[in-house]
Amino acid sequence: MAFRITKKFEFSASHRLAGLAPEHQCARMHGHNYVIELELGADDADLLPVGFVRDYGELSAFKVWLDSHLDHRHLNDVMDENPTAENMAAWVYKTWSMKFPELTCVRISETPKTWAEYRPSGQ
Repeated sequence: MAFRITKKFEFSASHRLAGLAPEHQCARMHGHNYVIELELGADDADLLPVGFVRDYGELSAFKVWLDSHLDHRHLNDVMDENPTAENMAAWVYKTWSMKFPELTCVRISETPKTWAEYRPSGQ
């Protein structure tokens, strides 16, 4: 892809991770101020006539979904998988790639120093 755009979104939620030792801090319920980045890409020939990969304003639908489905929720109640940052990135990608076919990557941050990324093969 010759062009890539990214937009950042934020939300707060709690979770607990199954499969960890009871003394592991992530085995207990805790919360994060999450950051999600959606990356969209296009080649020269696929840019919109105005020169956009996609109008950033169109990503407001994602913000509405994020606020109503994830913000201030317990992620174990929302996701069918263990709500790790890695699983969440893949889940968001699979949920939104039909709406935004230009979506190439979803990145999730739980803390300012940690990121997980889901990028399908070939992206």
